[in-house]
Amino acid sequence: MEYIECPNDGVLQEDLNYIANSNIPLEQLKDRTILVTGATGLIGSQIIKALLCCNRLKKTNIKIIALARSKKKVQEMFGGLLNKEKLTFYFADIVEPITNDSPIINESIDYIIHGASITNSKFFIEHPVETINISLKGTANILELAKDKKVKSMVYLSSMEAFGVTDSNLEYVKEEDLGYIDILNVRSCYSEGKRMSECLCASYASEYDVPVKIARLAQTFGAGISYTEDRVFAQFAKSVINKTDIVLHTEGKSFGNYCYTRDTVIALLILLVKGNQGEAYTVSNEESNTTIRNMAQMVAEEIADGKIKVVFDIPKEKKTLGYAPDVKMHLSSMKMQALGWKPEIGLKEAYFRMIRSMENTKLELTNEDKN
Repeated sequence: MEYIECPNDGVLQEDLNYIANSNIPLEQLKDRTILVTGATGLIGSQIIKALLCCNRLKKTNIKIIALARSKKKVQEMFGGLLNKEKLTFYFADIVEPITNDSPIINESIDYIIHGASITNSKFFIEHPVETINISLKGTANILELAKDKKVKSMVYLSSMEAFGVTDSNLEYVKEEDLGYIDILNVRSCYSEGKRMSECLCASYASEYDVPVKIARLAQTFGAGISYTEDRVFAQFAKSVINKTDIVLHTEGKSFGNYCYTRDTVIALLILLVKGNQGEAYTVSNEESNTTIRNMAQMVAEEIADGKIKVVFDIPKEKKTLGYAPDVKMHLSSMKMQALGWKPEIGLKEAYFRMIRSMENTKLELTNEDKN
């Protein structure tokens, strides 16, 4: 197998090749231009690499316009791919309006995938105003661009946190089963920002006929996660790699909903073409639903073969850690599956693939330090 899009990560390259050969309706994307915001994020970067892989394997001739803030991150993440003919990067702060002076305004854009967002819980607590502004102002700016360009379709990447604390008696939580969010809790800047951005999408769809769809994403991880990532799933994986115990700072009672990166990218590209305007779709693997505690124990016992254990170190003051409220929620993805999508990678395989990928990243970082 040729490692073209990911020369240092064979696991991720396998995933990209799989995406290119999946049931995405590529014929509708052929010869079109797709704008991807949040280009250096986990999902945004993999969408871009997957589209480049489609160009190579399926001759789709898709032009990709990528929007990012950091030239350094783009260089680190895309390297030699920056020379690809069909990939163009623009650098801007998404909170700033897109004016007639912005170079992107001269581009012809057919589709938009809007993934620019803050994902770090500690940032939510320390910079709640900025978190809200990135959600609201950033999404408003991209929706205005979508309106002006008369795009064929747009997908907004929302989050399962938009559900809030739902009714714990529900067997499955569907798109309409929204729960409670404490709007005076600073941590709610993220979840409430996502809710308002969803409302903004629905409003643009209604008032201006912008064909935007909303993807409510479960927590997504898998191949392509950097070794420097610090979210809980990455911490668990690094404990396996480094043979250190998993340390939980809560009782781990909250239920998590998860989806493997490759499955999520396929879902988003299907939604881009097949979704209904102004509607929300949950992207989650229904079988990957478990408590944080049970997931930690699964990783320690089944992924690390019992060579590490789970220990608890619960601080008296948890506010500064930025944890979301404990929830008991099992997301339904039946609406998304009705479009022809089916998640394939379960939680255990997701960890195995992520760990192999992170080991490649760790090796790369080690080699850079030596140089």
